[in-house]
Amino acid sequence: MELSYARRCRRRVARWIPVVFITMGACWGYYAYVFGLCIATVTSHTERVIYLVFFHPLFVMSLVSYWTTLCARPVKPPKEFCLSEADKELYKEQETQEDKQRVLREAARHLPISTIPEIRYCERCQLLKPDRCHHCSTCDVCVLKQDHHCLALNNCVGYSNYKSFLLLIMYSLLSCLFVSGTTLRFFILTWTDEPQVTERTSDIRVLFCLSTAFSILLLMLFICHCCLLVRNRTTIEFRYGDASSGGDGRPLGFKNFQDVFGQEKRYWLLPVDTSQGDGYTRPSLHDDPEKYAE
Repeated sequence: MELSYARRCRRRVARWIPVVFITMGACWGYYAYVFGLCIATVTSHTERVIYLVFFHPLFVMSLVSYWTTLCARPVKPPKEFCLSEADKELYKEQETQEDKQRVLREAARHLPISTIPEIRYCERCQLLKPDRCHHCSTCDVCVLKQDHHCLALNNCVGYSNYKSFLLLIMYSLLSCLFVSGTTLRFFILTWTDEPQVTERTSDIRVLFCLSTAFSILLLMLFICHCCLLVRNRTTIEFRYGDASSGGDGRPLGFKNFQDVFGQEKRYWLLPVDTSQGDGYTRPSLHDDPEKYAE
C-alpha cells in the first residue's frame, strides 16, 4: 500500500531527528569541554594547551567522518543487473516460483552471482541482486555490500561509506576516551569543596558520565566491526549467515583491511573513498595469487 505524500514527508522529517539530536549533543559537548573545563576550570596554562591541542583534531575528525558517512549516497547495483523489458514480462507471466527462478537463472547466466541456484530478485527495484546486496526498506533502494541502516546517520552503511563509518567509530571512541580521562580528576573534585570546579559542577559531571558511557559502547562496537572487517563480513551476513548474500567470509586478515581502506597508507586515517573492488565480490586467495601471497 502506497503511503500518502504527507505521510512520506513526515517520515522523512522524523528520520532527521536523530541527526539533529547528535549534532546538538556534539555542540554541547564541545562547549562543555572547551569552555566549561579547559577555559573556566583548568588553571594551568600548560595543561589547558595540551588538552585543547589533543582534543580538537580528534573532535574535528569525528565530525568530518560523521558527515562524510551521512552524506555518502548508497551505491546501487550496475545496470547489467537490471532485467530487460522482455525478461520482466516473461518473469511476470510465470506462476510458480520454480518457473520464475528459471527465468532469473537464464538472465543471470553471464553475471557474477554466486547465489545460484537461488537467484535473489528485488521486486521493488526490478533487478537481480548481486552478491552482498540488499534492499533497504528505509532508503527504498538496493545497496551494494550493505552492512546495516544506521538511524543515527539516516543513511545506509555499505560499500560507499563503510570506511568512513569505521573511522567515525574510531575517532569518536578516541575522543570520548580522551574527554573521560582528562575530566576524571575534576569529576572527583566536584564531590569536594574545591572552588575551581564549584561553578561547573553539573557540566563536568554530565560530561564525564556521558563520555565514559559512550566510550564503553563505542569500544564494543569498534571491536565487533574489527572482527567483521578481518573476515570481510557485514553485519547482515553475520546475523543471517553468508548464504543470504552469496559466498562465504574469507579470513584473509590484512588483505580484507586493504579491501576497505586501500593500499595507500597516507589515506588510511582520512575519511575519503579508497575502497577496492566493486562492492559485490569478495577477495579470494584464488583471485590473485601474487597479491594475496603470504
